[in-house]
Amino acid sequence: MTTMTETSARFREFKMPDVGEGLTEAEILKWFVQPGDTVTDGQVVCEVETAKAAVELPIPFDGVVHELRFPEGTTVDVGEVIIAVDVAPGSGDAPSAPEPVQEPVAEPEPEAPTGRQPVLVGYGVAETSTKRRARKGVEIPGPAAAAIQAEMNGHAAPVAPTVPETRPLAKPPVRKLAKDLGIDLATVTPTGEGGVITREDVHAAAAPAPAEAPAQAVAPAVAPAPAAVSVDAAGRETRIPVKGVRKAIAQAMVGSAFTAPHVTEFVTLDVTRTMKLVAELKEDKDMAGVRVNPLLIIAKALLVAIKRHPEVNATWDEANQEIVQKHYVNLGIAAATPRGLIVPNIKDAHDKTLPELGQALSDLVTTARDGKTSPAAMAGGTVTITNVGVFGVDTGTPILNQGESAILAVGAIKLQPWVHKGKVKPRQVTTLALSFDHRLVDGELGSKVLADVAAILEQPKRLITWG
Repeated sequence: MTTMTETSARFREFKMPDVGEGLTEAEILKWFVQPGDTVTDGQVVCEVETAKAAVELPIPFDGVVHELRFPEGTTVDVGEVIIAVDVAPGSGDAPSAPEPVQEPVAEPEPEAPTGRQPVLVGYGVAETSTKRRARKGVEIPGPAAAAIQAEMNGHAAPVAPTVPETRPLAKPPVRKLAKDLGIDLATVTPTGEGGVITREDVHAAAAPAPAEAPAQAVAPAVAPAPAAVSVDAAGRETRIPVKGVRKAIAQAMVGSAFTAPHVTEFVTLDVTRTMKLVAELKEDKDMAGVRVNPLLIIAKALLVAIKRHPEVNATWDEANQEIVQKHYVNLGIAAATPRGLIVPNIKDAHDKTLPELGQALSDLVTTARDGKTSPAAMAGGTVTITNVGVFGVDTGTPILNQGESAILAVGAIKLQPWVHKGKVKPRQVTTLALSFDHRLVDGELGSKVLADVAAILEQPKRLITWG
């Protein structure tokens, strides 16, 4: 099933796809094409950000871009048309632009389907209520009617006489948002196509009024982008809409913190031998082309500890009241990106050799920093490592990723005085913190896992004898 429709034999529409199982919306980050540009089947036309990752969208047909339905920065529901393409340019006079999507004012929403529709990843649809398009010849009540009809006919709208106020145009999720924020939709200035009130309009109405700015002309093919932030008149506060990856992080962290009973244990240790091993591996021809750093050895140490104590690699199934033990390790690595913290994972990390693990770590970090991490790369993690030491932090109490049993925080590695062989010497020292779900990992098990990781980092040769 594809996310495209035909408005005529000449024009085809491409809808916002479900780029990750179960996602309902995505934000348009960047358009790579503009009206009048030629596109070919498979060409990337825009980049969108979902609650999981930034994804590039290819268009599934050839033609010339006729219209971009939404500007950059707009959050669009899955199933909404985002671009219209002329697939037969030069075949005659172009008809008027496709009719704008209008929500029926008084018509109740149809019931959602009972089963999930088939989804082709990248071009699927979400389980949402059916959206209907206003038909030609049907009278649209309210002041917007003349403008909409005029746009269809391709000429300026006449000045409408004074008429009784009608219900503001807005989708059900936007109405709910306004209700939750205590905003009267009748007081909101719409910026959406056809006079439709958007989420951004409601947020703008809820925020302190910024200083007035002169009105801007509206381009015929692309509407103006909504403001990303709002600043109060005194310049003392800035409000930033929470969406995309940041919104998903917030929801997941709250869900995890108030669902799984967290316990965190700490250990401070001498990692001088590990740092020597890192230096040696950098010169090893078998590791040529692999980014070698302490995180690689720490990741391998955690995998060995999990192998020795497999009960820690599990998840809590609340619905079935079961502990589900995993016989594989998808090792999550927390990565800071311009869009926020994300946690992609290395699939089947337990099966990888040290060079393979190093290459996988390098690829994961590079992809994350480039903003190219796919939703699939962030799904299915079992345990996670977060390296707060890169910011000069000694340690922390990390919150579990939802559905995972443990997360290891690695602190900064510093030269410190340490008792070594009965004498105080400068040694490379760090602190580890292991948080775990106390429903399925008790204190003994959590302590054994953390102690094993520490023992390996103090004596890296244990990677051979234990691994």
